[in-house]
Amino acid sequence: MERKRKEVGKVISQKELAPGIFDMWIETHLAQQAAPGQFVMIYPRAESTILPRPISICQVEKEAGRLRIVYRVAGKGTGEFAGYRAGEDIALMGTLGNGFPLKEAEGKRALLLGGGIGIPPLLQLARELPGEKTVLAGYRDNHLFLQEDLEQCGPFYAATEDGSVGIRGNVMDALMAHGLEGDVIYACGPMPMLRAVKHYAGERDIPAYLSLEERMACGVGACLGCVCKTTRKDAHSHVNNARICTEGPVFEASEVDIG
Repeated sequence: MERKRKEVGKVISQKELAPGIFDMWIETHLAQQAAPGQFVMIYPRAESTILPRPISICQVEKEAGRLRIVYRVAGKGTGEFAGYRAGEDIALMGTLGNGFPLKEAEGKRALLLGGGIGIPPLLQLARELPGEKTVLAGYRDNHLFLQEDLEQCGPFYAATEDGSVGIRGNVMDALMAHGLEGDVIYACGPMPMLRAVKHYAGERDIPAYLSLEERMACGVGACLGCVCKTTRKDAHSHVNNARICTEGPVFEASEVDIG
């Protein structure tokens, strides 16, 4: 079955979870094939915003044929999406990316680390991941979006930049402060956080899977606008690069050169 296709879905609901953070449920056939860690490209209606926007899949209800996205308003495109209301059409393409490997967590203690808008992809991962899992989420302030959803999946720890809730600092600070340990790590967030996760996992010889955030133009690997350095040659470009939209966005930490 072809995994990538463009279709017109229907907005089921939308609400603002935190300042600038929106939560949208979409009725779409793409829900049938969505996996944790994948994303969709959503097409703005405005002619001034030509390119689609990549947004991670937060939650999936396959039987109901709907998926959930939680995104931050960052510009004209996402600003337009924030104005969508229930019943309106929404154009999207998916499902895209490789997603998180689930079998690697069987019989192991998994640590799920998310920072900022890298938190939403962890929800479906936590729902599907086998075995024991602990979620650590880093926020700017006390608006802990998705906290209740994530708490239903296992132990949850928060870190905030301003120290208003949980540990002051980031998810690595929370990890250390609570003395948490795991056998495998899954992470999504800003690059400084992912570098810290890679360093931490490498020192302890723990497998870690990182979901890289990057601006994308096409989402299907044609434009080469979202490449990252890797330890192996890409069959498409024949250099040590990988396209985040197709070979990723999830990579084993030792495979990517992120510093």
